[in-house]
Amino acid sequence: MQGRYNVLFLCTGNSARSIMAEAIMNQKGRPNFTAFSAGSYPSGFIRPEALKLLEVAHLPTKGLRSKNWDELAKPGAPQMNFVFTVCDNAAKEVCPIWPGQPMTAHWGIPDPAAVTGTPEQIERAFRDAFMILDRRIGLLLCLPLSSLDKLAIKTEIDRIGQQ
Repeated sequence: MQGRYNVLFLCTGNSARSIMAEAIMNQKGRPNFTAFSAGSYPSGFIRPEALKLLEVAHLPTKGLRSKNWDELAKPGAPQMNFVFTVCDNAAKEVCPIWPGQPMTAHWGIPDPAAVTGTPEQIERAFRDAFMILDRRIGLLLCLPLSSLDKLAIKTEIDRIGQQ
């Protein structure tokens, strides 16, 4: 694989995890990666806790919005090279399945938007999700994609999702 890569982060609500992943990848992965995010049942808004973390990390938030994955499946939409689901199977979330032939992996992350409790507990859940995404994206960006075959890349992105 060589060149520019389009990456899609999918989850159910597209209000926190996939939005944060999109922003992280678009900052850390440029100019070789362009990230998108979407949800199978988008909430229609971005959680303020996610926006706050992005701003604290000095990541651009302009243009981020909660959207349905149908927008990215239409004719003329960017062709995806990688699709990562970030929903949490352990919490019985249903992860969307992306059609076509992109490289796919499941990077399950607990949903910080589902956390209840004190403001500190909620903030910690968002921070934990952000840090997991940041670490996994960093590991992906360290892979020598241009010199690996598809099977090796698939093995590595699956391994990253387990960390």
